[in-house]
Amino acid sequence: MMTLEEMKAVDIRTVDPETLVDIRDVHIDRTLPKEERIKSFIRQIKNPYVYKCGDIIVKATFSDTDETLEDRMEHYLRNR
Repeated sequence: MMTLEEMKAVDIRTVDPETLVDIRDVHIDRTLPKEERIKSFIRQIKNPYVYKCGDIIVKATFSDTDETLEDRMEHYLRNR
């Protein structure tokens, strides 16, 4: 199993797309507590930093914060 640092370092230009999980195949039970949802996501996606969405390879970065993507999007939309 890769460490988080190794996962972050995956180069999307050289990674084999067949080794990546398609995020559309990941299913999260929203009734679970936040920590359990995170664990479930990581178990399913394998590498939360590099995955695919259809034929597109995605490289994600994360901030050290308690705010969710939904929180950030809501803030962005309210302040436009």
